[in-house]
Amino acid sequence: MTTIVVGARLPDALLEQVRAAAGEDATLRAGAGEAELLPLVADADVLLAGTLTPRLLAAASHLRWVHSIGAGVEGLLFPELVASDVTLTNARGAHHVAMPEYVLMAMLSWAHHLPALVKAQARREWIKPVAEEVTGKTLGLLGYGEIGRAVAKRAAALDVRCLVYRRHPERGASGTDSGGQDTDELVERVYGPSELHAFLGACDFVVNSLPLTTETHGLLGEAELRAMRPTAVLIHLGRGPTVQQGPLLAALRGGWIAGAFLDVFDQEPLPTDSPLWGLENVVITSHTSGNSVHYTERSIAIFCENLRRYRAGESLRNVVDKQLGY
Repeated sequence: MTTIVVGARLPDALLEQVRAAAGEDATLRAGAGEAELLPLVADADVLLAGTLTPRLLAAASHLRWVHSIGAGVEGLLFPELVASDVTLTNARGAHHVAMPEYVLMAMLSWAHHLPALVKAQARREWIKPVAEEVTGKTLGLLGYGEIGRAVAKRAAALDVRCLVYRRHPERGASGTDSGGQDTDELVERVYGPSELHAFLGACDFVVNSLPLTTETHGLLGEAELRAMRPTAVLIHLGRGPTVQQGPLLAALRGGWIAGAFLDVFDQEPLPTDSPLWGLENVVITSHTSGNSVHYTERSIAIFCENLRRYRAGESLRNVVDKQLGY
């Protein structure tokens, strides 16, 4: 008999979906937070993790599989879990609608001067900026997972050229998006780690959706930001520490780049005294690019499919390499 612990507050309808996927012979328990979960995990085989701590892991001596309710797992990769034989999976793919829509929103907003128009409205000032248009622009995708592929599909509808930077360029742009479309045809060129500066310099917009790993931490620093076009815009929605905050501030103040849409930061909430708040060429969103009324149901659907696979002895989706961090 399998014991499953749901470590997050779920609406009754979603909890029932988990119960159905678990099967009639499974034991299902639910709680949230370390104190509530500690007495529930002692004999747990599976944990749907809204949170996981070393103390919880130590108490869960039967644990075989942890599924993160979110896509980011850096907060779960403490040494004890990394060293264990517990399988870790995540909700990669649940953001494949909201985050690509955010990217289009950012590109169109910038090209049509929406930030300036909103500020002018607040001043009751009539201004008439001339749109640059996004058609014919070049979009660079730092990372080409499910989010990158979904962005490329949507950008193609706007006649935007797509370039990709990825750790293994030899893999090309192979893969399919959430609708099953082959993504090779959406990408003009794939760049590798030795070509990062050339990639950045070729783009009008750069979308950073990279996960946070030892390799990506601080990947964009002064040299990389200076390699970008002075007319380019950074759309940062992956993990805050992949961009060095000091050089980013200098780039925005010094005109190395034209502007940025910033959704993630080293410290969140962004401190009220951060100079980023006052920059005219920055749009700050509060880690909301992936927020959607449909996110939790998509995340739980991924977990339920994996539960079905787990019960059938099949390989799980979205297995995280705990050494690499994604």
